Amino acid sequence: MLVLKVGGNEIDDASFLDGFARAVAGMSETPVIVHGGGKEIADLQVKFGLTPRFVEGLRVTDEASLAIAEMVLSGRVNKRIVAALIQAGVDAIGLSGVDRGLVRVEKMQHPGGDLGRVGRVVSVRGEVLCDFVERRIAPVVSPISLGAEGAYNVNADSVACAIGSAVNADAVVFVTNVAGVMQSDQIIPALTAAEAEKLIKSQVIRGGMIPKVRAALDAIKSGACAARITNLEGLANGGGTIVMRDA
Repeated sequence: MLVLKVGGNEIDDASFLDGFARAVAGMSETPVIVHGGGKEIADLQVKFGLTPRFVEGLRVTDEASLAIAEMVLSGRVNKRIVAALIQAGVDAIGLSGVDRGLVRVEKMQHPGGDLGRVGRVVSVRGEVLCDFVERRIAPVVSPISLGAEGAYNVNADSVACAIGSAVNADAVVFVTNVAGVMQSDQIIPALTAAEAEKLIKSQVIRGGMIPKVRAALDAIKSGACAARITNLEGLANGGGTIVMRDA
C-alpha cells in the first residue's frame, strides 16, 4: 500500500491539483492520501483579525485558529482534492482524523511554551483505511485529529508517517514540486538514512529540501519500509529519490 502526502502549497496550484488527480487515476493501486493546508489557514486568520503566533518555529493553535484550521483543512481543501480525484475518475472519500476516531492524539508538550490545540499522534485505526483501499476507494485525510478535549491540529507530515506505519505501507511518498533530492544537477535515486544525514550536514541537501528529507526520515523511523520524494512526473513513472532504512 502507498501513502501519498501532498503539501498545501502544491494544492493551492489548480494545475498541480489536476495533474495530481490524473496521476492518481493512472496508478495501479489505490493510495491513501494525506494533505496539508497551504497559505489558506494563515490568509483566513488575517481576514478574521488573528495574528499567527509561533513557539520556536511551531505554530500556536488557539481555539479561534483551530476553528479556522478545521474549516480550511477538513472543509475547503479536503473537498477540493476529493472533487478533483472524482473528476479524474478516482473513487474517493474525504475524511479527517476525527472521523471514526481515525487518528487519536494527545496534546503536544513543548518546553518553549504552550502550543494550544496542537496534537501528537498516539494511534491510527489503520483498518478503517485498509477497508476503503480494498474497495478501491481512495481515502483523502485531513490532519485534524481527535484528542481527549475534541479536535486538535496536527502536522500533516506526522499524520502521513503515522498512517504509513499503521497500514504497513510499502512507501510514504511526499509529492512536491521538485523531482527529488539533487546533487550536481542530478537526481539521487536512493539514499539510506545515514547517507541523507551526511548530505544534510555537508549542505548538499539544504534550504527547503531539508524538511522534506526530514519528513522522509521520520516516515521510515515510524515503520514505513521506505519513503520517496518526487514530483508529479515521478509519481506517474516511479521516479524521484527513495529514502531507505540503513542496512
